[in-house]
Amino acid sequence: MNRPIALAALTVLELTPPEMVTCAAEAGYSHVGLRLIPATPEEVYRPFVDDTPLRRETLARLADTGVKVFDTEILRLRPDTRVADFGPVLETSALFGAQCLLVAGNDPDEARLIERFAALCDAAAPYGLTPSLEFMPWTDARDLRQATRIVTAAKRANAGLLIDALHFSRSRSRIEDIAAIPPGQLRYLQLCDAPAELPADLDAILTEARGERRFPGEGGLDLLGLLRAVPRDLPLSVEIPTVGLARSVGALERARRALAATRALLARLD
Repeated sequence: MNRPIALAALTVLELTPPEMVTCAAEAGYSHVGLRLIPATPEEVYRPFVDDTPLRRETLARLADTGVKVFDTEILRLRPDTRVADFGPVLETSALFGAQCLLVAGNDPDEARLIERFAALCDAAAPYGLTPSLEFMPWTDARDLRQATRIVTAAKRANAGLLIDALHFSRSRSRIEDIAAIPPGQLRYLQLCDAPAELPADLDAILTEARGERRFPGEGGLDLLGLLRAVPRDLPLSVEIPTVGLARSVGALERARRALAATRALLARLD
């Protein structure tokens, strides 16, 4: 099956962006995801949105390896967000050849969140980018139904939706609701595995999501059911942070294991 499979930044977050590109190439991925904006204050900030040596090195490695950038992250829409401030991120994403922007909804005013998401779509359109809203149980786009409502209400041709397998499970979203997503709105799927049992509380869900996921086939999520419910050629982003394993296993080996497990899962679809 000739579908894009990207190495997500969170899987190998200890690497610099150019190292992520090299890791993706050596592990056998066709694409890579790059984190332009840190997701938390604790993350290391790597200055490569402007014309920096790090950005130039990332571009050089993309050219040398042939790996393509699938998405860039993470653009948070908060009550005080000014969409115009994302301009340098949009420019850099386009320079890298990215297709999608990973967007988080962190505004409890849903009407304002819809308005800002639509404005981001308008700002991204000239760059050929698709903002894709990712629902997460601890954000203000909590589940598939709400995220679909927000993206649909934005009424933009480049308004996209992203499903993460872990968030899909932990938000108690339902596979049957995938059929209600308007055609073309679902842009990609983030793949990982985890225990079937839900963690005890939201803090535990957040800890699991950011640091302790499992490779496909090593948990209890209904990944086959999820994959059968989405288009067969839908791009995949392999997002599997394994903080514990990373203490003894390097990024390249973890990336290889993640891709091998993903391919084994996809083989079971046939």
